[in-house]
Amino acid sequence: MRELFGTDGIRGVANEHPMTPELALRLGRAIAFVAGRGKHRRCRVVIGKDTRLSGYMLETALASGICAMGGNVMLSGPIPTPAVAHLTVSMRADAGVVISASHNPFRDNGIKIFGPDGFKLPDEQELEIERLLRSKDLDRHNPTGSGIGSAIRVDDAKGRYVVYTKQTFPKDLTLDGVKIVIDAAHGAAYKVAPAVFSELGADVVTIGCRPNGKNINREFGALYPQKAQQEVIDHCAQIGITLDGDADRVILIDDAGNLVDGDQIMALYATQQLGLDLLPKRSMVATVMSNLGLERAVEAAGGKLVRSAVGDRYVVEEMRREGYTFGGEQSGHLIFLDHASTGDGIVAALQVLAIMLRKGRPLSELAAKVMQRVPQILKNVTLPERRPIDQMPLLRKAMTRVESELGRNGRVLVRWSGTEPKLRVMVEGPDESLIASYAADMVEQAQRDIPADSPT
Repeated sequence: MRELFGTDGIRGVANEHPMTPELALRLGRAIAFVAGRGKHRRCRVVIGKDTRLSGYMLETALASGICAMGGNVMLSGPIPTPAVAHLTVSMRADAGVVISASHNPFRDNGIKIFGPDGFKLPDEQELEIERLLRSKDLDRHNPTGSGIGSAIRVDDAKGRYVVYTKQTFPKDLTLDGVKIVIDAAHGAAYKVAPAVFSELGADVVTIGCRPNGKNINREFGALYPQKAQQEVIDHCAQIGITLDGDADRVILIDDAGNLVDGDQIMALYATQQLGLDLLPKRSMVATVMSNLGLERAVEAAGGKLVRSAVGDRYVVEEMRREGYTFGGEQSGHLIFLDHASTGDGIVAALQVLAIMLRKGRPLSELAAKVMQRVPQILKNVTLPERRPIDQMPLLRKAMTRVESELGRNGRVLVRWSGTEPKLRVMVEGPDESLIASYAADMVEQAQRDIPADSPT
């Protein structure tokens, strides 16, 4: 049973369990143990981080644990999550580790792990690492002298990633004359994102690119795009690119200042690729949270939308299992397996820019026409106990009623968050007020199933 790993690694408040330096050191030992098993050489591990103050503390502890097991560490400094995945493969490392809590506030932090192929570890390997953390197996391996590992700084890590991302943009196109607003959320992409787009010729306006260790995701970035929207209007930009703290997701802003979310980006890219017959099996993957309008747009273009569990790792697992090359989440995690092994906000923005240039049409026009969004509401409720939904009879009864009344005109999804102690209630349907009442009723029934004074 999982105790530490959620849907996107381990997360928590920095310096509180489980995000303590003590656990990070032991985790480093476990990573080195797994990564080095069966090899007749030292294992190599890439470590990257975002701009959080606590990143220094956790980076040092992780590196110490890896070195204590005889592994060598390559420190890349503040760099996007997808950059770590790329460096892990290109530098022939045995594992890659990212220290980041993604879109969470600066007081939180997290750790996620990539395998040598650049993909996030599967559930069974994460469970093995959890088992090692609790066992004494790690304590039996304590190399001394020259058996201890070393750590080096990868001075050109950012440059390597900039070159890689530019290679995903068509070589016959440039961004000459394109004005772009970039909001890096004071996060990991604060240097590389402006570099990528300016080197391709764009006129770049930057905000959210001055991290101080405490301002990551604070009123900037993909979760707070309002400032970038205003900058797009003020500077008459063709597009705004808002990233989250580790730059593995993106929300775009069109030339009219409107938000373009992950579903719209997926609809835009998938319909283009379907028209060119470039999607394997004429299919793409999105999670159960993606809007019904995306599914209808893909089907109208002659394709199929395959649903996965929530979390970009599950999108990727479905893609790899069935041989698909494109997928993503409404939240802006977009995965292009032809280019990358994980979500990459910069790569996603480049693909949209290529479509805009090829078609010679503004993003506002493309996004408005590509899909008709079905009204959707999402309610989050914090409950005193995390109980299986099938053990919440009042909620189950309400869900059954709503599903029956909506029929094929809508959807209901109720699930526990994988990263927060919250129950998420999502309803889609033909009318805003109707789905709002449905969602409110289900939230009420959930609260009756697990009242505030419920014993835990």
